[in-house]
Amino acid sequence: MSRIAKPSDTWVPQYFLSSVGAGGLAVSFFMWLYMWIPHPGQQVPVFEDIAAAWARGSLLTQGMIAIAIAAVVVFSFLNLKLLFWNLGQNAAFSRSDRMAKLRKTNAESQLLALPLAIAMSINVGFILGLVFVPGLWSIVEYLFPAAIIAFLLTGFLALAQLGRFYGRVFGNGGLDWVSNNSFAQVLPAFAFAMVGVGLSAAAALSANPVTAGTAIVLATVFLMLSLLIAVVAMILGLVSMAQHGVNAEAAPTVTIIVPLVTVLGILVLRVNHGLGVHFGAHLTDGDYLYLLSAFVGVQVAFLLFGAAVLKAQGYFKRFVTGPDASAASYALVCPGVAFAVMLQFFINKGLVGAGLIAKFGAAYWMLSGLAVVAQLLTVVLVLLLNRKHFSAPRLPAVPAE
Repeated sequence: MSRIAKPSDTWVPQYFLSSVGAGGLAVSFFMWLYMWIPHPGQQVPVFEDIAAAWARGSLLTQGMIAIAIAAVVVFSFLNLKLLFWNLGQNAAFSRSDRMAKLRKTNAESQLLALPLAIAMSINVGFILGLVFVPGLWSIVEYLFPAAIIAFLLTGFLALAQLGRFYGRVFGNGGLDWVSNNSFAQVLPAFAFAMVGVGLSAAAALSANPVTAGTAIVLATVFLMLSLLIAVVAMILGLVSMAQHGVNAEAAPTVTIIVPLVTVLGILVLRVNHGLGVHFGAHLTDGDYLYLLSAFVGVQVAFLLFGAAVLKAQGYFKRFVTGPDASAASYALVCPGVAFAVMLQFFINKGLVGAGLIAKFGAAYWMLSGLAVVAQLLTVVLVLLLNRKHFSAPRLPAVPAE
């Protein structure tokens, strides 16, 4: 009997977003540990902080830690599993005629989902080290230069891929305006942002001024690259959408600005922290409240815009729970994760930092509950999409003769 086909059998670069989404969920559950347990002596919790919180914590605290760690493990494993699966599929795709055809279309820019996924997995690896490696902080200054090199190599890959696409489009005029009716061309900006936020970790966490300063410069370069690409791509996409309507399969890309804002927002926070620690350019609590309020405001605007577009097209009933399948559906995972993460920063660094609400008070937990709900809804979405794309469809029962 022939094997029953499933959607993922026809691989496209957007399947890298399945790995990115799983990695984002791992990060979102790490935020529980980051925001809810003490970690004196460094900016992020490490193995020793988690162990101490477990030892002296209540049953509720221990339950939270257990859920967070289990989720980090599960989604980190899924992130890496999907990354390696996609790398294998990408290698075969690169040797096929389908790659040659893709390079003649607007979809060539979607090849940057590869460096996006690699950068996300490097970030996931850092989180796994923080959570599970005892004594990591004693050698972390040796790891930062290696991380900077890894992110730079990923950034060079992204630049090479985008340079080939832009060289063809702007050198010979090859952009199809009719099929540009989405925010798909913002994906390269997302890739550069992910590289930049990875570089910014050393800017915020390194105690070495040279390491931190180098990371600040490099992260800022990728910040500006991301912003320039995003602004141009959004304008061009909006023009095409206004003329031709939103591309049905690429409709989830209208929410890509939400994860882009979270990634660039964290980059900005990390760079500003490094500037304050090493170069005296401190921001006030009011400055952080203002910045984070602006980030959340932009995200809410694009979530509402995306919801209106997706509802008008009946996207969920068609591509998530319905009969159709599109790898671009995995672009819906990132906004849920990103909004949950940004809410955590807004609550803890913005509202608590400015003294507007009390840490662990009633208002604090009500707002934090919104972030948790966004996480859980995104987990459900991932389960639905993975089942649709990676499981063989069930055949209807054959009645007995």
